[in-house]
Amino acid sequence: MSTPPEHGHDGSGPRTAVGERRRLVNVAYRLLGSLTEAEDAVQEAYARWYAMPRQQQEAVRSPGAWLTTVAGRICLDLLGSARVRRERYVGEWIPEPLPDRTEWISGSAGGDRADPADRITLDESVDMAFLVVLESMTPAERVAFVLHDVFRYSFAEIAEIVGRTPAACRQLASSARRRVRAAPVPAVPKAGQAGVVRLFKQAWEARDMEALVGLLDPDATMAADGGGMVGAVLRPVEGRDRIAQYLIHIATIAPGLTLLERTVNGRPGLVAQRSGVTMTVAAFDLTGDRITRIWAVRNPEKLRPWTEDGRS
Repeated sequence: MSTPPEHGHDGSGPRTAVGERRRLVNVAYRLLGSLTEAEDAVQEAYARWYAMPRQQQEAVRSPGAWLTTVAGRICLDLLGSARVRRERYVGEWIPEPLPDRTEWISGSAGGDRADPADRITLDESVDMAFLVVLESMTPAERVAFVLHDVFRYSFAEIAEIVGRTPAACRQLASSARRRVRAAPVPAVPKAGQAGVVRLFKQAWEARDMEALVGLLDPDATMAADGGGMVGAVLRPVEGRDRIAQYLIHIATIAPGLTLLERTVNGRPGLVAQRSGVTMTVAAFDLTGDRITRIWAVRNPEKLRPWTEDGRS
């Protein structure tokens, strides 16, 4: 797996700490699968930094390492509580989808572009299929795996975050890798995936049942995340025939939707809009030239970066 730029521990003082924000948001998003929670975790880490007397700040040899440790611990706590919250979640919980940086829109009125420092680096470690695999890990496994295998932190550094020995952290990462190998993420080239997604879009717009079935793997699954805030199927739809029937049903009962080809978590996907407001963001997983999984995010709280005026 290619990795985002490696972390740095050079320099000291508050100015260096400010420059760590983008890296920390990137780490936190991969740990939590939620941009909102990631930003909150990083904000809390900075709040703790600035609550320290200046003398204590200057005594910290590496503000970046200090912030990473604090943010990592916050994320670890959030992952533990998230398991309880998601047991009460209405329907399927799907990681928050991210647009391409050229399509990134802030949730503020007026449609101002988000600060580039707050954008997530899109690579295979934020692929929706990969994030779903991360959801199967224990909180400690996820922290150890993401920090070591994606961001190249040492196990000694990770031990400071999870409160275990470096050897135990090595075992956590090894266990997480077994989970990844047990649920391999197919490596379909983006160009090939874009072609299949385009055909899928055309078949849905034409309400062509036969074409939809032909694009789906026989054992395909589709999950939707409405969060109890909007209508969405509560359980995964399994099998290409049932998925195609469901999609044709949606096309019939929800007229006026416009489908747009967009990058979703670094891969070709689709965005459904009505009157400029994003209603659904769909991510796809493929094996060969067949769609194996569809994740449809409809929870408005997860769609704020996708709508110009924040009305998602």
